[in-house]
Amino acid sequence: MSVLIEARQVSKQYSGRVKGQGEAIKNISFELKSGQVLGLLGHNGAGKSTLIKSLLGAHEYQGTIQVLGLEPIAQRAKVMAHLSYISDVNVLPDWMTVRQILRYTSGVHPSFDMAKARSVLDQTDIKLDSKIKSLSKGMKVQLHLAIVISTDTKVLILDEPTLGLDLVYRETFYRHLLEWFHDGERALIIASHEVSEIEHLLTDVMILKHGQMVLQSSMDKIAEEYVIVEATDQYQSQMESLQPLSIERALGTTRWLVRAPQAENLEGIDRIYNVKLADLFLALQKEAA
Repeated sequence: MSVLIEARQVSKQYSGRVKGQGEAIKNISFELKSGQVLGLLGHNGAGKSTLIKSLLGAHEYQGTIQVLGLEPIAQRAKVMAHLSYISDVNVLPDWMTVRQILRYTSGVHPSFDMAKARSVLDQTDIKLDSKIKSLSKGMKVQLHLAIVISTDTKVLILDEPTLGLDLVYRETFYRHLLEWFHDGERALIIASHEVSEIEHLLTDVMILKHGQMVLQSSMDKIAEEYVIVEATDQYQSQMESLQPLSIERALGTTRWLVRAPQAENLEGIDRIYNVKLADLFLALQKEAA
């Protein structure tokens, strides 16, 4: 798998903040290879948007970033030919019709495939003569995706793309997204609060907290390294000695999130489950808060 994004010790500090507390992100390093779907997780203010803007070349940063071997600020035009971004905020010109935005994109983007875009839109309720401002939020997101996946995009960054969309639009969005993803050497970064919604899509995850990375792992390793242990309260002292990442009380039982090696020598407990990403995310956000 080829490396599409390489980030090394990337930091961003905004001016006007207290020294030592002004870094929106600090020393973020990772690689994104073709075939990977990276979940970028963190609460508001964790640094997700700042990292995304750095990858897009939208502001200055410290450290090094290479997108397909290119520096995103100095070589932004070349980077944006193969890197696309979709957020929950509509950025398409409301005064245009769908037909006009397709023609405009065809004129400015050398790899835009008009036939493919129309084929994708034929599977939706979007009409070519409709004004973009008349489209629902779900339709605007679908239109944006249709445009993006009809170019030679190698990396697609999604920032809360389905926020506020109903289940029908979400299902259609992800179906088209996966069809595009599996049709070539591509990679995805998905930043979302809806951890449970995207978990099944991810191959890897990065969790940020207060601008710093608190977890970077493949989904396979998470399944190997963390488990949920459920037992009656008689095991409370034994389980708490393992320093669980989280504790969830229930009626007559308790669920402890622990590292898998710690659970190997437990005796008398047979309810051990695979951890869900949402559980691990919440535990890491609360840890040493």
